[in-house]
Amino acid sequence: MTTETKRLTVKEKKAASFTATSGREHTIDAAGKRIGQIATEAATVLMGKDKVDFTKHIMSDVVVTIENASKLDIPEKKLGEIYQSYSGYPGGRKEETLGHLKERLGIGEALQRSIGGMLPNNKHKKRLLKQLIINE
Repeated sequence: MTTETKRLTVKEKKAASFTATSGREHTIDAAGKRIGQIATEAATVLMGKDKVDFTKHIMSDVVVTIENASKLDIPEKKLGEIYQSYSGYPGGRKEETLGHLKERLGIGEALQRSIGGMLPNNKHKKRLLKQLIINE
């Protein structure tokens, strides 16, 4: 008798561990929506601002899952938008367009960067981004 065991991907393991420990889960369907609309909704839920008992210094216990990220509505003009990163060294600024970033790392990385830009720059930012799961 052979039993096939399904190997879990990193995203599935991450989702299982967060749902086991956290209080609630929020799912966003990205099909046909713009990248900013999805990023705004995800950042708001991650920070806990959709709850009545919102407190800025306490991290929320929600896992946000974004489904169908590859079906985002991205116009041609937006694909030419420039994303920048800076290493901190002289001459360490790198620029690339959204279209090139989409080819190189996938649309999930661009979505994660836009959500990260909407989160506050404090010690909770990295923790909140770990509670974000993007499925393409």
